[in-house]
Amino acid sequence: MILRKIDDLIKSDMFSGKAIVIMGARQVGKTTTVRNISGSADDIVWFNADEPDVRDVFANITSTRIAQLVGNKKVIVIDEAQRITDIGVKLKLITDCLPDHQLIVTGSSSFELANMINEPLTGRKWEYTMYPLMFSEMVAHHGLLAEKRAIPHRLVYGYYPDVVSDANRAERIVRGLADSYIYKDVLMFDRMKKTDGLMKMLQAIAFQVGSEVSYNEISQLCGIDSKTVEKYIGIMEQAFIIFRLPSFSRNLRNELKKSRKIYFWDNGIRNAVISNFSPIEVRADAGQLFENFAISERLKMTHTMQMFRNNWFWRTTAQQEIDLLEENDGQLSAYEFKYSIHKKARVPLTFANAYPDAQFRVISMDNIDEFLL
Repeated sequence: MILRKIDDLIKSDMFSGKAIVIMGARQVGKTTTVRNISGSADDIVWFNADEPDVRDVFANITSTRIAQLVGNKKVIVIDEAQRITDIGVKLKLITDCLPDHQLIVTGSSSFELANMINEPLTGRKWEYTMYPLMFSEMVAHHGLLAEKRAIPHRLVYGYYPDVVSDANRAERIVRGLADSYIYKDVLMFDRMKKTDGLMKMLQAIAFQVGSEVSYNEISQLCGIDSKTVEKYIGIMEQAFIIFRLPSFSRNLRNELKKSRKIYFWDNGIRNAVISNFSPIEVRADAGQLFENFAISERLKMTHTMQMFRNNWFWRTTAQQEIDLLEENDGQLSAYEFKYSIHKKARVPLTFANAYPDAQFRVISMDNIDEFLL
């Protein structure tokens, strides 16, 4: 079994008087983690809110009914909790009525779940976000050399647990994940009906990984207005498919101030969107895939391990740029990503003069492990 770094963090918050909320895309391993941290199966009562009868049970729940449903169990799990109407109020009822129990809630849509629980559970919850497997977890599982050898496969097929466990069926699994998650689950958010426009938008974003994204340009490409583009991007972000990286601006007048880049949390999903699973060695977008991999893995690691840092990209109107800026305790670190170990990069002189204390590194296949461990 591949051990997840988030497990020990969540265990440390068990039975502290607060609900534990775990959010993340479907199939990233939330259920497995909950089973691992909950102890004996005899102590758990499990409610899967994807099932209609479970939603019916919670429709008019009372404290008396909750006590009857839980019985002597000490751990209460509500899976895909966003499917339950007024779930925030009902979770508050459970935490107030059963303070000696541990309530664990999972959800695959922060767009839905976070909005429902934030106010009712203020001060009553610990929140975690779970991602597909991480480079560091796989290194711990089978060693650094084996995982570095697997990077070309990860760049194409990604890190979803089922993909990693069954590499021979990787393409089939990734396509199934993208179809079921993007086409079915995500399209249910906000009663989305413009499915063609949504998929064209995602494809446009996938082709522009590593480049600045213009909502107006995507609007023209996809035939949907720019406000709808921004709304859909927000929903995709809340569904843990993509994330936005804003531009950095402090000292210079010609720094881009309101631009953004968009990356995918998983390379496999990105490639499924554009239906391209060609080997990395023959791909024209190898550099984009490596950049997406490096940045998403870095953010997965820092978010999971609660290493709170600010992240941006940097670019000027004169086209000078840096792929990733990271700020930790006031210290700026700048990173440029090059898939080929033979490609060189230097810190732009404009940046070096404006931010002389910033550290600069080029990250390639040679030293990617130092960046992600």
